[in-house]
Amino acid sequence: MKVLALLLGGALSLAFPPVRAQPVDTLKRISDAGTINLGHRESSVPFSYYDNKRNVTGFSHELMLKVVDGIRTELRLPSLTIKLVPVTAQNRLALVQNGNVDLECGSTTHNRERERQVAFSVSFFRIGTRLMTATDSRIRDFPDLAGRRVVVTAATTSERLLRLLNEATGGKFTILVAKDHGESFGLLESGRADAFMMDDALLYGGRAKAEHPERWVIVGSPMSSEVYGCMMRREDHELKRIVDQALIGMMRSGEAIKLYAKWFQRPIPPRGLNLDWPPSRELLDLYRDPNDRPLD
Repeated sequence: MKVLALLLGGALSLAFPPVRAQPVDTLKRISDAGTINLGHRESSVPFSYYDNKRNVTGFSHELMLKVVDGIRTELRLPSLTIKLVPVTAQNRLALVQNGNVDLECGSTTHNRERERQVAFSVSFFRIGTRLMTATDSRIRDFPDLAGRRVVVTAATTSERLLRLLNEATGGKFTILVAKDHGESFGLLESGRADAFMMDDALLYGGRAKAEHPERWVIVGSPMSSEVYGCMMRREDHELKRIVDQALIGMMRSGEAIKLYAKWFQRPIPPRGLNLDWPPSRELLDLYRDPNDRPLD
């Protein structure tokens, strides 16, 4: 019976070869409609978020608008209309996959699991996952979380890492899960959580948005090192080519590092706080030698 099953399986595999993903042509849809749908985050300070007038702003949002200029030029569509689509950590991949979002540049980690679902541009940022806590909390690194409540944003790589850490240490701390970074910081600020685990850049951004930023400190040895990229649908080779070309051009011309200085080394909205965070050596290396490789 086993031999028969193997023979039948082999025959069926010859009769019905594996279905390969078909190339998609988002550029044609954009050209036909005269509209491009851009995904943005609502509270990923300083990458992509609403300012106090509900306008979308941020470092990666500006990068994405520069990419759109390249798409306009490629398609010869000077009047290309931009439609902004808010996305969350939970739905961002699905909205790209189903075509509701053509391009998303926010704070999305490029890893091997996600690249099986969507395509990523060359990386435009590098981060480490750390903790934000009150200055008087006595939490200075991950081992200090024992007996504490730690909040993390749902459907992020930080949530997965935090759960793995808790399992490995015998469930010594309580995990709270929030729907977005704004809600995560709200739980920390209100005292319902003792620490907030997330990408260090986002933690600095959350502190910048706080009413009393001096109350908060970012601590801990990075649990992981990750890279951010812009998302597109898989097999969308032509769109990826244009996006990569635009991003690489900004990195090599120095425009990307100027945008970095604007958002990480100068006062930013809504409170005019300066994150005062110089670019890391790893980020500078990335801009000198751009690539689209995940770090995991």
